[in-house]
Amino acid sequence: MDPQGSGHEPEAAPPRSAQPRVLAVAVQKGGTGKTTLAASLAVAAAEAGERVTALDLDPQGSLAGWGATRETDIVAIDRLQPWEIGQLPEILDILAQQGTTLVVLDTAGSASGLAPALKDADFVLMPVRPSRLDIVAARPTLQALMTLGLRGRFALVLNQCPPPPSPRTSAYAAQLRALGVLAEPGIIHRVDHQDALATGLGVTEYAPASPAAEEIRALWAWIDAKMRASDAQP
Repeated sequence: MDPQGSGHEPEAAPPRSAQPRVLAVAVQKGGTGKTTLAASLAVAAAEAGERVTALDLDPQGSLAGWGATRETDIVAIDRLQPWEIGQLPEILDILAQQGTTLVVLDTAGSASGLAPALKDADFVLMPVRPSRLDIVAARPTLQALMTLGLRGRFALVLNQCPPPPSPRTSAYAAQLRALGVLAEPGIIHRVDHQDALATGLGVTEYAPASPAAEEIRALWAWIDAKMRASDAQP
């Protein structure tokens, strides 16, 4: 009852929108194709029915630069400055009210500001090339994820792989698969990825019938299934 005695019930607050799922693409090493993957996965997710916002957290601003060249709004792209990363929970609330269902974070290739970004992630994808150097370089990010309690909510994807058959790629894939931290499929090094990024497109837009596009769609489907399985756990 209205405490003022007007006889009218107070209006109910509008329902809170569901929080968007958050996919972070992160590894503390440059040159792994992180931004290229983040861009194409954002587009593939949007094509699969998600309402996607991609946030560029990297001071280099490569994802935001890609977004500035796009001529379609299937993915919303914005850039967060380093001092704004701590406000990510509030930003996610705003995006939820705007109808976003998936947020893709392209993080910096350094430790600076990484933990505040990752703590809000539902899943973290770590791109690494099939080399011992890249696997070793991923360890600090893995340690950060463990510290944040994200065990079971991350995976490494072998990116920029040589065309098969590649015994080296197969060996690293077998090791990561045995540890239960391999995202599949791996992404073969193909020029379509670089050409798509250069023209402001995801690879599924640039070359929709290409093997590169099929790999990205399959990788998004794998990530989506992992996130849904995590959501279903009590």
